[in-house]
Amino acid sequence: MNVKTLFKGLSRRSFLGSAASVAGAGALSSSFPGMAIAAEDNVIKIGFLAPLTGPVAAWGKPGLDGCEIWADWVNAAGGINIGGTAHTVEFVGYDNEYDPGKARTGATKLIREDGVSFVMMLGGDTWPGVEPVADKTGMLFSTLLPSDLSPDSETLIAPAEVHPVYNVTGVEWLAKNKPELKTAVMCAQDDALGLPSVATYLAAFEAAGITMQDDPLLFDPATTDFAPVVTRLMSTDPDIICLDTCYSDYVHPICEQLFQQGYKGQIISCTADFYDQIIEKTSKEFMEGFIFQFPDFDDPAMEAEGINFKNANAFFEEFNKRFPGQWGAVSWEYAAIMDLWKAAAETAGSTDPAAVKEAMMAGGKGLHAFGEAEWWGSDLFGIDHALVGDWPVVVIEDGKARIKAMGSIPDWYAANGELLKKHMAAYGQMWDQRT
Repeated sequence: MNVKTLFKGLSRRSFLGSAASVAGAGALSSSFPGMAIAAEDNVIKIGFLAPLTGPVAAWGKPGLDGCEIWADWVNAAGGINIGGTAHTVEFVGYDNEYDPGKARTGATKLIREDGVSFVMMLGGDTWPGVEPVADKTGMLFSTLLPSDLSPDSETLIAPAEVHPVYNVTGVEWLAKNKPELKTAVMCAQDDALGLPSVATYLAAFEAAGITMQDDPLLFDPATTDFAPVVTRLMSTDPDIICLDTCYSDYVHPICEQLFQQGYKGQIISCTADFYDQIIEKTSKEFMEGFIFQFPDFDDPAMEAEGINFKNANAFFEEFNKRFPGQWGAVSWEYAAIMDLWKAAAETAGSTDPAAVKEAMMAGGKGLHAFGEAEWWGSDLFGIDHALVGDWPVVVIEDGKARIKAMGSIPDWYAANGELLKKHMAAYGQMWDQRT
């Protein structure tokens, strides 16, 4: 992996007002000499280190937008209570453009200059650039990609998204509800997001008895012409075409090409960000039955008992009012991480990274957005730093995303864990191979 350490990243601050959901933030402890103290004037600063521009921005920028709502609600409700003192939350954004070198520069700036107490990341290709900073400072970081985890990354946690393991729930649901579909093909970009997801889908299809008709088609992340990709995918006349964890900038043109080239079969994908735009470019009929993993939060199922993302419907409404047309996979995830962080900081009575981590992981369980979950992962990632439980299976019906089931990741893994490890190892994605 080419880590370009000499680039200077683009910074973007977001000074936010009031709040009313559940979440938290923190200030740096004096145990880290040379760092700024973030709790000046009772303000807690949280770092947001993710792609805000470029082809991966759909998995960064909407998350920062969601954090603006989260902070407004939390601050309006009294802020974060640390040892009997109310603190307001302020997010400090840094655009790493999904570049490891810029991510490293951004992490250093957020910690040393801005005095943040916690840093949220998308992860993936950018984590190797940041890992030395995390090791040196002891700062607590979060990733949306547990495939970043290893025993060497003791201050990295994955408390919201269990990518790519949750993708097994979509395949499992598909096999149960459409047993007549027996063959599949898959494509993905060849990078740290695509490869572990490819291994996961291969394991899920094998467990479900669905035959892969060809090796996964791995394309260069710089690809812009997807007509040849789709032509090859369709060449074997598969029942299912899987888009793996393709970026939004790939999913849209691939779907357009599938539509234009006359594909009539099943599509399954990790995400379908801005799916209304795909429908506009194709048709409602073409997108009917499209399976993916990220719900709209106006779904009635998001207000059911056991869901820990409070006021989900109201959050969705507010997000779309402020940022119309921008709801996607990550719009809620960073805010959900902040729910856990806030609760842990208040329990610890401190914003010290080590104290917050200890409080967050106490008892081995946590309140994940979709229900109670366990801190898990040593078998697959070498460390129990991923919060794993149920995950929704989402299907587009009549132009609208609907939750069809909550699949259990632990149950699937208990039955098929060795299969997943086999495919992860084949793609060099086990933690000991990556380390």
